Amino acid sequence: MSETTDPRPAGQPDEPTVAEPEVRVDAHGAQLAAEPSAPPAEEMSRRAAFGAAGVAGACLLGGASVYPVVRYLTSAAETAAAESAETEVTIEGALEMAPNTAKMFKFGGRPGILIRQPDGSFVALSAVCTHLNCTVGFEPDKERIYCTCHGGVYDPATGKNVSGPPPAPLTRYNVVVTDQEVTVSRV
Repeated sequence: MSETTDPRPAGQPDEPTVAEPEVRVDAHGAQLAAEPSAPPAEEMSRRAAFGAAGVAGACLLGGASVYPVVRYLTSAAETAAAESAETEVTIEGALEMAPNTAKMFKFGGRPGILIRQPDGSFVALSAVCTHLNCTVGFEPDKERIYCTCHGGVYDPATGKNVSGPPPAPLTRYNVVVTDQEVTVSRV
């Protein structure tokens, strides 16, 4: 037997072996290209980009369709808060009104109507029809409050519903007349 010599000096530990990368060959022995490695995290595939754009578009469309509903609901809450916050309003120029005339005013977030009766007294009513919340108007020649939406008629002295579809009278407000101003307040 022949003796083989170890090129390493005596007492040296064995070096760790490094695994060679696996090389793939086809049936004819030709070397095949290495499989592509996963793309780096910074790169995005076309499919992923379109997916992200689709999600962003869906979020935008969802937000655009939810916004009007939220705005509608919050505006109703804001109107209710404004109405309850304001309990009294002074009507400018009311003392100069001629008999059998009317003046519209804002009471909170809703319209009101101040009517100077033929005898010179004042009546203040809500100007919101009790049928479908349309704004009513005073017709002095016909001596009535009329809703043009559906033909509702109210008595200008009391606010009582006279004819048409309104189910209830107009809300009546208190009127206080002094030498200098006319003030309307909730009952």
